[in-house]
Amino acid sequence: MTTTEIEAVATGGRTYRRIVAKFGTNILTAGTDRLDLEMMASLVGQVARLRHQGLEVVIVTSGGVAAGRERLKSPRRRRDLPYRQVLAAVGQVELMQKYHQLFAWHELVVGQALLTRRDLVDRDGYLNARNTLLALLELGAVPVVNENDTVAVDQIAETRIGDNDNLSAFVANLIEADLLAILTNTGGLYTADPHLDPTARLIHRVERVDAEVEALAGGAISERAIGGMATKLQAARLATASGVDVVIAGAHEPQVLVRLAAGEALGTFFPANMDRMESRKRYLRAGLSSRGRVIVDAGAVRALRELGRSLLPAGIVGVDGPFARGDTVTIVTADGEDIAYGVSNYDHEDVERIRGQRSESIPSILGHTFGSEVVHRNNLVLL
Repeated sequence: MTTTEIEAVATGGRTYRRIVAKFGTNILTAGTDRLDLEMMASLVGQVARLRHQGLEVVIVTSGGVAAGRERLKSPRRRRDLPYRQVLAAVGQVELMQKYHQLFAWHELVVGQALLTRRDLVDRDGYLNARNTLLALLELGAVPVVNENDTVAVDQIAETRIGDNDNLSAFVANLIEADLLAILTNTGGLYTADPHLDPTARLIHRVERVDAEVEALAGGAISERAIGGMATKLQAARLATASGVDVVIAGAHEPQVLVRLAAGEALGTFFPANMDRMESRKRYLRAGLSSRGRVIVDAGAVRALRELGRSLLPAGIVGVDGPFARGDTVTIVTADGEDIAYGVSNYDHEDVERIRGQRSESIPSILGHTFGSEVVHRNNLVLL
């Protein structure tokens, strides 16, 4: 993508009905070791204003560990995982109590949802989480979502989502949000780190998150917050690919959420790069449930991407399991590029036996058949 394209000014003018707002630890603590009630009150007031205007807002929040450290008067030198989970257990209570009190002033009810990757990895868990959040919105409550740090551990990759930027994108996908607003201290994506380079310029609009854009991000991990601009771009890529507009904007802009909801151009705008997908394909798009990989040749890549066809066994050159029939698999090229997610009609052992073969040979090879396609196009979504 050219420099001109990534510097194109966002036009704004869009309005939104359902919004996911992500508040990071550095925002909620103002860079200190304790929650900043003035900042929290400002953000809550903006969400309340949107709710009273009839908009639906889901908050994805960090700050639990910081709140627990403040409550326990814990020294920062302890960093072991069990103790961080203790801080999260105590801090989640403190954090939600503050949200409860602040929203109560606006006569609004909050509901907490603690999620892990395991909660979203199967279809039933995905639908249960979705139904709970949508029911809260229907009843007029404000859902407050966080990763369940008391049980989600870094060592178990299949359990932990890893950061609340990506969690916010998963939630936006989950509830079919119109806008994901990720609030930061920097105010958006810049051509360089504005803390180090005084000539750095804000990029107002990014049409697509590609390697050139990612190279601008770095990906720092601070003491208080996991992530940085790199994870925000990851979140933007996931959300825009699911039909959700994304804005990375400064939390200290006056009434930033209200202005974003009205379509004002603030921060860096990432327009949704595809039409809204139906719920099943959103679930596939999130990639949370992928159990294995199916490696395909160039002909299959063309059939999937350009012709909109199903994945047949003839185009498969390799299988990386285990996975069962009905599991979601990642479809990759021989070079390792992810190109699609899809629901497999066969388990990994069957796919290994029929790969490279014509579809009409499936019954004679396996002794049974679940169809001529390994992944039907109706159960497949391209990346």
